[in-house]
Amino acid sequence: MTPALEPLRRIAAYAVATDDDGRVLLVRASSRSGTPGVWSLPGGAVDHGEDPNHTVVRETAAETGLSVAVTGLRDVLADMRSLPHRGVTIHTDRLIYTVSIRGGTLVDRVGHPTDLARWHTPAEAAELKLRQFTAAALGLDAASADLRPEEAPDFPSFYAYPGPDGLHRAQRFAAYAIATDADQTSLLLTRIAPGYPGAGCWHLPGGGTDYGEQPGSALIRELVEETGQQGRLIELLGVASHRDAASLGPEGYPIDWHGVRAFYRVIVDDPTEVTIHDVGGSTSEARWMSLSDVRRLGDDQLTEVTAEALAKARLT
Repeated sequence: MTPALEPLRRIAAYAVATDDDGRVLLVRASSRSGTPGVWSLPGGAVDHGEDPNHTVVRETAAETGLSVAVTGLRDVLADMRSLPHRGVTIHTDRLIYTVSIRGGTLVDRVGHPTDLARWHTPAEAAELKLRQFTAAALGLDAASADLRPEEAPDFPSFYAYPGPDGLHRAQRFAAYAIATDADQTSLLLTRIAPGYPGAGCWHLPGGGTDYGEQPGSALIRELVEETGQQGRLIELLGVASHRDAASLGPEGYPIDWHGVRAFYRVIVDDPTEVTIHDVGGSTSEARWMSLSDVRRLGDDQLTEVTAEALAKARLT
């Protein structure tokens, strides 16, 4: 049984780097960490307001001594693990990027949370004790060193804390859909309700993930709750990172928001009449819109993440 531990959430970004021989770069947790001797991908927590692409570059340099450039988004994963020595259970949304090596020299880091950085063949990596997300990201069936709670603890979907500048801060991970019909002639959009940041703008269906929930599962759930549509997840398109440093919403006080949002291509095979089940929430309207009408919408009629996702999906 996992003891009752304080639940926490965080967002993190990691690098998958391979050399000319097909070896992957891994770092080892030191005795200063909660899982000494365990190997993982280089990376770490996304700072408030930081673009995850920058997190990968910063953390890889700090942990390995190597300078990298992000070349693509590989996957988005989520997991829970319990750390009894710290008295917490952590849900982490992990963004996995492919990177190339630009320069630098591999270094050891005595006295830091990770102490070694080494190249390993896939066969060698499969024999190591790996963090759960690392094995999953590399497609390996390796032993996991993570202690996982038997069920997700209660955790609020919205949590703001006082920041150093006097404003409350909130960092939130969410999943959104570029949802089309099977012929890809119509797109499903929602409109933000009055009283919420971006009120009146067209937005993608989706929303914040729950504690212990995978992004893809959360998105399909949100699609039903917001619009009544049953969707089929096709592919991960990208991740958007936006900061609104003084957003005023229904809380009644300004919040420094940092949203990290994964967006996916979704097919709704049998579109039905749109039904908003979450009445009184942040969505005031939802509708199927022809792609020609979507292209006629101005930038001031779309949220930032919607405009970015539509461009990534080549629908604008």
